[in-house]
Amino acid sequence: MTQAMKIAIVDDEQDMRQSISQWLALSGYDTETFGSAEDALKVLGPEYPGIVISDIRMPGMDGMQFLKKLMGNDSALPVIMITGHGDVPMAVEAMRVGAFDFLEKPFNPDRMSDLAKKATGARRLVMDNRALRRELSDGTQLMKKLIGQSPVMERLREDILDLGQADGHVLIDGETGTGKTLVAHALHAVGSRAGKKFVLVSCSAYEEDALVKRLFGPMMPEDAQLPAMEEARGGTLVLEDIEALSETLQARLLSVINEQGTPAETRIVAISNLQEAGRTSEDALRSDLFYRLAALRITVPPLRMRGEDILTLFTRLSEQFAEEYGCDSPQVTAQEAAQLLQAPWPGNVRQLINLAERAVLQSRRGAGTIASLLMNDHEDMQPVMTTEGKPLKEYVEAFERMLIDNTMRRHRGSIASVMEELCLPRRTLNEKMAKYGLQRSDYL
Repeated sequence: MTQAMKIAIVDDEQDMRQSISQWLALSGYDTETFGSAEDALKVLGPEYPGIVISDIRMPGMDGMQFLKKLMGNDSALPVIMITGHGDVPMAVEAMRVGAFDFLEKPFNPDRMSDLAKKATGARRLVMDNRALRRELSDGTQLMKKLIGQSPVMERLREDILDLGQADGHVLIDGETGTGKTLVAHALHAVGSRAGKKFVLVSCSAYEEDALVKRLFGPMMPEDAQLPAMEEARGGTLVLEDIEALSETLQARLLSVINEQGTPAETRIVAISNLQEAGRTSEDALRSDLFYRLAALRITVPPLRMRGEDILTLFTRLSEQFAEEYGCDSPQVTAQEAAQLLQAPWPGNVRQLINLAERAVLQSRRGAGTIASLLMNDHEDMQPVMTTEGKPLKEYVEAFERMLIDNTMRRHRGSIASVMEELCLPRRTLNEKMAKYGLQRSDYL
């Protein structure tokens, strides 16, 4: 869940501190006050989960010195400076140093609230992005995102761990929506380059000239970024939609790869996202480039091949959306479980995510069913449970596993509560949990 934002108020005048704090508290903010910059610096570290409002004129360390210290610790920390009449030049200098904005005394409280709202929004985005970057650099957490106990997912995780330790270039292919970019992140995070740069470029997002510049340069003095090949030096460069490269760019990329030698200074992970029927990455790339990139290869399995992982994923996703929207997650019937397993899922995991969110939203309104959403997504989906494609026993076992898993999760591992709700004796529940690989410790 998103962390609540704080507002640190720094002013040597107690009345001013209290009045600002009271006004912002009425506006719903969590505030803390400090009588000096020195006291505030003991608390305001680089990961401070909020913003700062500070007077510019204070005894001891003044507002400008304080601002420079804060910017040195964390240049993305929003600091709103309070200035007196006639201090506008100083306020302009504060903005140059890195202040988010300034308020001139006597200031309008509503203006302060508006600035606080903008600043906390900006800070929340920075903190969320940092948390995401930490998560994407944590191989353990990333592997946990590759949910599923199906044989194809077990094999995928093994491949990631094996190829992550290798140093050659990698080709990742598979249908759209299967999670190929997540696999690329995981490859980087579990390997020896985990602490190095991870740079991702979508080859289909640029016109030819712009893509040449983004990948190889030269960059103009006003450009904030280095060319991707330079930016990723020593780390991993991920090229999404590798098939979008023209013949000319393929030749140039091959030349760069050949110049690097072995081991490669920069590891290239190419992602192929071909959607045309019957066409492969081998068809789209010149053969010498294809074989350089595909020396190590991962094919991400489509959702329809993952069996009861579909139910596990749907449960996790609907729980996440239910928490986000503040409601209960929808209950899946046996018929709906069978239909989830039978659906063709042309959009794969991405389509399942959309379905889970819509299921939660309609459940919150008290209308509709998961079956109706599936029928809308798949016009040829049968509205009744059948055994087409699989033995009935497999559907029954998948539903049973999902039901026990959901109930254990809801009761936080309370065996007694699960036995009562499912009307199961202790021995039967233990046997079924062992059969389906469910551990009570995972729910506590």
